Amino acid sequence: MTQQNKIQLFESRKVRTIWDDDEEKWYFSIIDVVDVLTDSINPTAYWRKLKQRLKKDGNQTVTNCHGLKMRAPDGKMRLTDVADTEQLFRLIQSIPSPKAEPFKQWMAEVASERLDQIQDPELSIDQAMTDYRRLGYSENWINQRIKSIEIRKELTDEWKRCGLEEGIQFATLTDIIYKTWSDHTSKEYKKLKNLKKSNLRDNMTNRELVLNMLAELTTKGISENSDPQTMKEHSKIAKKGATVARNARIQMEKVIGEKVVTSLNAKTISKGIENKDKGD
Repeated sequence: MTQQNKIQLFESRKVRTIWDDDEEKWYFSIIDVVDVLTDSINPTAYWRKLKQRLKKDGNQTVTNCHGLKMRAPDGKMRLTDVADTEQLFRLIQSIPSPKAEPFKQWMAEVASERLDQIQDPELSIDQAMTDYRRLGYSENWINQRIKSIEIRKELTDEWKRCGLEEGIQFATLTDIIYKTWSDHTSKEYKKLKNLKKSNLRDNMTNRELVLNMLAELTTKGISENSDPQTMKEHSKIAKKGATVARNARIQMEKVIGEKVVTSLNAKTISKGIENKDKGD
C-alpha cells in the first residue's frame, strides 16, 4: 500500500490524513476530527469513551476502523486510529456538533479534489504551486521545484521499469547521486541545512535544484540506453549520471567564485536570500 501523509485544514484546524494510492481513498485521523468537532480538552479520552460505547452497542463501523502511522505533535510517527470517508460519515452521526454538516461537506470536497487530481495531474501541480506560494517561495524557485518533481518522477519510473523497489533501493541510489554531485549524502546534506524531517529538495536553492535535476535526468538517460539488470549496475549508472552534475558544479563554482552547496534552507530561500544573487 503506497501512502502519502498530508495535513489538511478545516477552518484553520489541522486534520492529519493519509492518501492510499492502491485503494484511492483518504484516511482521516479520528482524534483530529473529534478535536475539530467537539473542541474537547482531551480529544483522545473523548474518542476512547465514544469507541467503548459504540462497540458496546455493536457498531460495526468502529470495529472496521484500524490504525495507521501518522506524525504526532512530538514529531514521531505513531499508530493512530483512522477512518475512511464513508466510515467517518457514520461516526460523525454519533458526535453532537454544530460543525458536523460543514465538516461532512469539507470531507466530500477533499475526496473529490484528490480524485480529480488523479484524472488530471495538472491539478496536482497547480495545488503544489499554490502551497509553495503560500509558504513564500518566489515564482522562479517554484517553477524550478515543479520541474524537479517531474524529472524525479521520470527517474523513479525508470527504476520501477527496471524492477527496482521503492524504499531501500531508491534511497541507496538517491544517496549515490547526492554524494557524487554534492559531496554529501542525504543525511549529511540535511545536517548542513539544519533539517530534521523536512524535504531536502524543498530546502534547496535554485542552483542546487538545477544540478540535482541534471544528475537525475542524466542518470535516467543512461539507464534507458543501457538497461541495467542488477543493483550494482544501477549504482554505477547513478554515479556516472551524477558525475556530469558534479563537473558542472565545480565549473560553476570556479566561474561565480562561491560554493553552490550551502546551508541555506527554506526559511532563507522563501525570503529571496539565495547566494547573494537576487535572481537565484
